[in-house]
Amino acid sequence: MRTTYIAKPGEVERKWYVVDATDVPLGRLSSVVASVLRGKNKPTFTPNVDTGDFVIVINAEKVALTGHKADRKVYYHHTDHPGGLKSRTAGEFRQNDPEKLIALSIKGMLPKGTLGKAQAKKLHVYRGADHKHEAQQPEVLDITNLI
Repeated sequence: MRTTYIAKPGEVERKWYVVDATDVPLGRLSSVVASVLRGKNKPTFTPNVDTGDFVIVINAEKVALTGHKADRKVYYHHTDHPGGLKSRTAGEFRQNDPEKLIALSIKGMLPKGTLGKAQAKKLHVYRGADHKHEAQQPEVLDITNLI
């Protein structure tokens, strides 16, 4: 009788990947990165275990927003005070805080709950081409082949 392989948290081997966001559409970038953070690119993927890898996204300010999203897509948040509904467009978001724009997009594609929070902690987003994770010897992840 064959049994299904179930990964155990202590047995998971994690890699580090670098993704360049230059001229890559935000949604396509987010879906590929979320898949790697979850571990769906590995044969040992187990839905209830964090089997994913670490991902570093560089050049966050150069991510592409297709169509009219830069002008028409609006992000809202509330300050919990009366009249505290704040809004800004995706274009403003990309200009002022591109790291948060990408992180918000990717986190929305991860599971909700403690597993998703643990997977989201393995995401590192940077403006510009420099990052502080050279010691981990990250591999370049070419997402144009994965899209």
